[in-house]
Amino acid sequence: MKKALITGITGQDGSYLAELLLSKGYQVHGIVLRSEIEDPERAMARLSGVEREIVLHVGSIESYPSLHSIIERVAPDECYHLAASSFVSYSFDEEFSVFNTNIGGTHNVLSALKNAAPQCHFYFAGSSELFGRARTSPQNEDTPFNPRSAYGITKVTGYFLTSNYRENYGMYACTGIAFNHESPRRGYEYVTRKIAHGVAQIKLGLLDKLVLGNLDAVRDWGYAPDYVKAMWQMLQQPEPRDFVLATGVGHTIREFCELAFARLGLDYREHVVFDEKFYRPDEAVPLIGDASRARAELHWQPRVEFAELVALMVDADLARLSSGK
Repeated sequence: MKKALITGITGQDGSYLAELLLSKGYQVHGIVLRSEIEDPERAMARLSGVEREIVLHVGSIESYPSLHSIIERVAPDECYHLAASSFVSYSFDEEFSVFNTNIGGTHNVLSALKNAAPQCHFYFAGSSELFGRARTSPQNEDTPFNPRSAYGITKVTGYFLTSNYRENYGMYACTGIAFNHESPRRGYEYVTRKIAHGVAQIKLGLLDKLVLGNLDAVRDWGYAPDYVKAMWQMLQQPEPRDFVLATGVGHTIREFCELAFARLGLDYREHVVFDEKFYRPDEAVPLIGDASRARAELHWQPRVEFAELVALMVDADLARLSSGK
């Protein structure tokens, strides 16, 4: 039985990945903070369906000794490093914390694997934020990085740490440059979940107005379970290689609003108001991914299209709120 270790297992991607690996017969281990163990109702909610089937270890990616100890005990065949301070806007305000967690944490995981489980296949969760203010669109594996946020800078550093451990130590280590991927498990601080949850609240009379920023900002949005499948596929290849994971189609926040409100028979123009504090300027060149390599080599194709994704998120929030949860 293969053993997998997931950092960030309590997050959106971590929870879907745990479910996928269990379905494939893996023994799944996850690293969680002590604060998460002490507040399971909130912090562990995404794992509620599989909590009894996985093994959780209290530790922190910021602590090399705890990581080394966990990796030595588990001896994983695969390690998926998903844990990070991942909210882009937050990273502008808390740069030092984001740098310490994301850069130091990735370095700690790689170093602990090199010393305690050097044969382990390692996946690093990259991001479209590596490209930042890109000069060409769509972006692929050869597009130059040009990050414009503290979060993006940490992801670029993680990318190069991963490639250096692959090249210098012969480790099976690769990066998935994943563009935005959403689901009903997305955090409420992200605009897609903010919209889906807000629409459900408005439909139920719990909210009147939804406050947003730039409705014309463009993103390449996919469905998170599709993306975690690609993560797994990457670690099954004969040789480690980096891949862009994306739908290749851009949509505006306005389009997301239109579909989300229409799903419940509402008109977004009657409920959405603008607040400049949420405003992020348009990119001169939109962040849209070219996943041709993943399609050709992994035979990976996103399954859930944009309109279906919006409907899934709105329906899930409406059902949850209607049940009183």
